[in-house]
Amino acid sequence: MPGSANQDMSFSRAWFTFLCLLQDDSAEALTDFLDDGDDNSLGSSKVIGVDDNELLATRKALSDARARNKAIEKERDQLLEKLAWSEAKQKEYLSTVMHDKDLAISELEAAEALFNNKLEESLEEKFSLESKLVLAKQDAVELAVQVEKLAEIAFQQATSHILEDAQLRVSAAEASAAEASFQIEEQIRSASEGAITAVLQQSKDAIEKALAVAESAGDHTTKAMAAFVDNMGSVDEIISVQSQNIKLSNTVNDLESQLLVYRNDIDRLKLELNQARKEAKAYELRANDVEKLFHEFQESSRKAALQQEEEIKSSLEKMRKDATEKRKAASKAFKLEIERMKAAIEAARETARSQDEAYMRRCEALQRSLRAAEAASKMWRQRAEMAEDMLLKKSSSEEGDEEAIYSVNGGRIDLLMDDDSQKWKLLTDGPRRPTPEWMARRIRSLRPRFPPRKTHVSEAMTAGYKTLDLPKPDEVWSIAQEKLKEGDVLVEHVIEKEVIEKKRKALERALQRKTVKWQRTPEETKLESGTGTGREIVFQGFNWESWRRQWYLELANKAADLSRSGITAVWFPPPTESVAPQGYMPSDLYNLNSAYGSVEELRSCIEEMHNQDLLALGDVVLNHRCAHKQSPNGVWNIFGGKLAWGPEAIVCDDPNFQGRGNPSSGDIFHAAPNIDHSQEFVRQDVKEWLNWLRNDIGFDGWRLDFVRGFSGGYVKEYIEASNPAFSIGEYWDSLAYEGGNLCYNQDAHRQRIVNWINATGGSSSAFDVTTKGILHSALHNQYWRLIDPQGKPTGVMGWWPSRAVTFLENHDTGSTQGHWPFPRDKLTQGYAYILTHPGTPVIFYDHFYDFGIRDIINELIEARTRAGIHCRSPLKIYHANNDGYVAQIGDTLAMKLGHLDWNPSKEVHLDGTWQKFVDKGPEYQIWLRQ
Repeated sequence: MPGSANQDMSFSRAWFTFLCLLQDDSAEALTDFLDDGDDNSLGSSKVIGVDDNELLATRKALSDARARNKAIEKERDQLLEKLAWSEAKQKEYLSTVMHDKDLAISELEAAEALFNNKLEESLEEKFSLESKLVLAKQDAVELAVQVEKLAEIAFQQATSHILEDAQLRVSAAEASAAEASFQIEEQIRSASEGAITAVLQQSKDAIEKALAVAESAGDHTTKAMAAFVDNMGSVDEIISVQSQNIKLSNTVNDLESQLLVYRNDIDRLKLELNQARKEAKAYELRANDVEKLFHEFQESSRKAALQQEEEIKSSLEKMRKDATEKRKAASKAFKLEIERMKAAIEAARETARSQDEAYMRRCEALQRSLRAAEAASKMWRQRAEMAEDMLLKKSSSEEGDEEAIYSVNGGRIDLLMDDDSQKWKLLTDGPRRPTPEWMARRIRSLRPRFPPRKTHVSEAMTAGYKTLDLPKPDEVWSIAQEKLKEGDVLVEHVIEKEVIEKKRKALERALQRKTVKWQRTPEETKLESGTGTGREIVFQGFNWESWRRQWYLELANKAADLSRSGITAVWFPPPTESVAPQGYMPSDLYNLNSAYGSVEELRSCIEEMHNQDLLALGDVVLNHRCAHKQSPNGVWNIFGGKLAWGPEAIVCDDPNFQGRGNPSSGDIFHAAPNIDHSQEFVRQDVKEWLNWLRNDIGFDGWRLDFVRGFSGGYVKEYIEASNPAFSIGEYWDSLAYEGGNLCYNQDAHRQRIVNWINATGGSSSAFDVTTKGILHSALHNQYWRLIDPQGKPTGVMGWWPSRAVTFLENHDTGSTQGHWPFPRDKLTQGYAYILTHPGTPVIFYDHFYDFGIRDIINELIEARTRAGIHCRSPLKIYHANNDGYVAQIGDTLAMKLGHLDWNPSKEVHLDGTWQKFVDKGPEYQIWLRQ
């Protein structure tokens, strides 16, 4: 019995050794073993208790093992040939790399030569430009001289012409005056001479007549006296003489009267002569005045000529300065061109250097792959040799052999031997550590096809081994993914895959919006006055230049698109008539025909928003109002329209408009009269106006402009009276800076905004200006700014998230005004922050329709909607440092900003299954809990 037991044990050992040899393909060792047994087959068969049939079967199995060993050797030869081929391919690739390097060097040299040629050409062009500039300067000087000469000639011609004209005018005036005086004197002289001649002639005739009568009378008298003497009187003759004397005296009286008339005519003529002399003197005075004016005109002409000369000199000086500036500009442009050329050369060098580094990395990757292949081949050779050495040893030669354990483990040999057991386990099973998912995916896509593990000897005997399908050397570059090059097949596949995936997601979203109406719970649709449902996503539906187009018509056409994107409310521009076209200087509050469109177009646009389940928020300006008329002292403080207020509606401390109301309850807006909201009639009119906008026009809520100008208590009264669905106050205040840098602690800033919200009784939200200002700096690798010492966000969002309206840009900070624009390269990160965090986010019109990031915003809105994020969602910040920012919002969303290496599996508190929803690499990543 002991002998049979030993025989069974020796037979089992021999059979096990045979099986091990079969599985390790060590047929040569087994052949030697059996050949040694041929010399004494009978003895050996007796020792191990095996008959001839079994021995023949063993020899047949041995021959099969030899054939299989030859096949393995053949396969090994093929592997060596492949290795040699890969080495040849490597040498060829190295030669190609060197050739490419030489080409790059030659291209660099050619670029340097081209740069030198361009530099020489630019220098020649510079010299030619300088020579042209000198010639142009000479031409300018000559032109200036010619201009001066022409100006002098023109001045001389102009002055000579003016002088000649003036002299001709003076001469003509003198001639006309002399002629007039001569004519008057001639008329006076002719009239006086004619009158005197007529008088003298008439006097002469009268005297002659009188003398003739007197002579005839004397003759009669003589005759009468003679007759009286002679005859001593006849009474009749005496009577006739007396009658003749009476006639004579009458004639003398007539002559005296005519003489008096003639004297009166002479006096009148003397008066006319004196008047003519006065007129001649007046003409002389006028001639003197004309001469004086002529002298003044000469003086003014001389001054004008001097001024024109000064202007010509200044223009010449300006031309010289312009020429100097142009020369400087040309020199500066030339320097800039040189700098650009240097930058281009440096870029070419950098490109060549990067190509060289890429080629070297490719070579290193190939060398690493070849070394790995050599190491694997060497390892298999060593293991085969070790197995051969172990099987060639006799079982009875050493005592330690009885303690060695050989076991079959899925087609592999596990040699568990004392101290080396763990080493052999590592050789057979590999390291005991979990493989990352990304590495497992890559291994599954690129791993070679090893022989399948066998669990039974029959499967191991009958199954044929497959050869190793190693990656080709020219594929190692793509596998390594050091730096993908243009034209690489893998790059094209990756880009095509991304495009297809993007289109697929867009199609899924479109189909989901088209077929499935978002079902909201009662909690999601419950409205609170002034603060909405808490799930609003606001869209600012205008910018600073929207008034230039028919804006209400354009905005109405976008309502369906905004609703499909997940937006719930649209912020309208100011609707009232305004002095400024943007609407922020209102005048007649009840006149809604503005630069954006008519009141009918406004009603139609709001109706279209309601048809698409969108809230319409009106931008109302309650702090100030522009007057229609001036007061008697010339101040614009008389209002028109339906609300015909006067100075009593203006605060008394507004320095520009002489208000007679109470002092202001806030800051003064100096461009227009500030309304006194402490007046009962003002508040009543504002309430009626807001209710008219709500009930008649159709607005659902308000965006309140410049709420720093009046107390939040009045806002509370207006909200309670108008009952809006949502209200946002613009409390814009300056942040704290120190040395030009943003301070970390902005508690005072957000406290002022929170104080205003608290003054409204929490009935209105407010823009989170603090968060906007902090994001400007935080997204430039200063993510530590996004957490305060209490572990909360550093804006209003951290203290009162349900009243914080977060935004990145609006019509004041961005658009064409650009007072405080958000960094354009950080817009996507900014939207990833505000659209995944609590508060009410606002999307700016320009970003959505003009900046090309609409799909990104839609994706973030979808993430917010799927995760059920609202204005009161809980927030836990895990990391906030220079490398990045990590936070969990609600129960189903986690997000990361920056380069921080993080995923939900690294946090022990984030249980459950998380799926990556958005992956923008180092910008941001978003996960959703399944």
